[in-house]
Amino acid sequence: MRSFTITTLGCKVNRYESEAISEQLADKGWWYAMDKGITADLCIINTCTVTQKAAMQSRQAARKVIRNHPGALVVVTGCYAQIAPEVFRAMPGVHCVVGNTFKDQIVPLADNRNGQETGITLVHDFSTPCAFQDMPIKKFGNRTRAFMKIQDGCDAFCSYCIIPHARGRSRSLLPEIVLKRVGDLRENGYAEAVLCGINLGRYGEDLDPATSLLSLIRRIDGPTEIQRLRLSSIEPTELPEELIEQTAASEHICPHLHVPLQSGDDEVLRSMNRPYESKHYRDLIHHIAGMIPDVAIGVDVLVGFPGETDGAFENTCRLIEQLPIAYLHVFPFSMQKETPAAALQGQVPSGAIKRRCQHIRQIGETKRRKFYEKAIGATSEILIEGKRDRTTGYLKGLTKNYIPVLVEGDDELMNRVVQALITKVESGKVFAERLFNQ
Repeated sequence: MRSFTITTLGCKVNRYESEAISEQLADKGWWYAMDKGITADLCIINTCTVTQKAAMQSRQAARKVIRNHPGALVVVTGCYAQIAPEVFRAMPGVHCVVGNTFKDQIVPLADNRNGQETGITLVHDFSTPCAFQDMPIKKFGNRTRAFMKIQDGCDAFCSYCIIPHARGRSRSLLPEIVLKRVGDLRENGYAEAVLCGINLGRYGEDLDPATSLLSLIRRIDGPTEIQRLRLSSIEPTELPEELIEQTAASEHICPHLHVPLQSGDDEVLRSMNRPYESKHYRDLIHHIAGMIPDVAIGVDVLVGFPGETDGAFENTCRLIEQLPIAYLHVFPFSMQKETPAAALQGQVPSGAIKRRCQHIRQIGETKRRKFYEKAIGATSEILIEGKRDRTTGYLKGLTKNYIPVLVEGDDELMNRVVQALITKVESGKVFAERLFNQ
């Protein structure tokens, strides 16, 4: 049997696509070389380029794979391969460079092994439209929560972001196919599906007839589809009142929304080409928290954007401190030469960016701790994962509102939903006791 490895960097969509490729290879008789020391026949690196650090890590991952698997067919794919295929074409040991829209060609390439002898580059030019690339998955590895890519591409063109160039314009999976896939996940034993996309809030606008994320969610949100439905990141201007109401009233939609902010300063937001002001964002987050009990709200913040003065950064910190949020994802600004932000005046020194990131991450950790502590004494529905916590040996689980918890119990509880009482927060970890009378 032929063996393969796959290294994935970046977002949930990349992880989904890697899982799809793995499943396609397994269906063709390949097996995943999990044990260290095994030299695989095929190595795939699914790259990310959302920041300079991610691009660097992608290059490092490719070089490491080439060192550790001499003689393997090496395929580099993903967003960095799409944006800069020449980087990997010039890397000794890389045989195939495959852009995002050709990921479904990786398995045929591997089966034929033509790329090892001749070198192949497959990259679509996004100046011309392309269809949604459907890569179905029956099983999401050994995970208890399955991701499902239902949208790809982005039409926003924020001034700092390379992703529209790496993923193309927004395009969507037909709702009938989404519904079938959710049902298939349920039949395959999954309790939770996570709907994900690059610009999820634009789902369905490109279809004929056009539809919306709200319409799709209403069709999924029934007693026969799946126990839990979770949404990935949604832009603040793409979160309608009706979707908030649907989430608040639903037994299945998880009370968890990730709503990117990027900056709490209006001038910086305008320069970022973000179509809202800080007041709109503040009002929206308070409204969500008022509508959905115990909701977990996650926030993205981009630190050190050109022109971000000390005062502008303080505006962001002040806004974050005022918001009822559960956690932060903090990103340092990373210059991408293909984006408008690269040419802006007022580039912030790297040292200042690092200090600002440290400061706002501390605010985020305080928010996270308070959100966890607020849950003490609450009874929660917990989905037990398939692995134990290495430090304590306890079972790991996740509440509907995105709190990772540790619970004592036997392995037979894995991949099951149990009722538990959250008892304490200790050293950053949340502990719960299973309720046997539930």
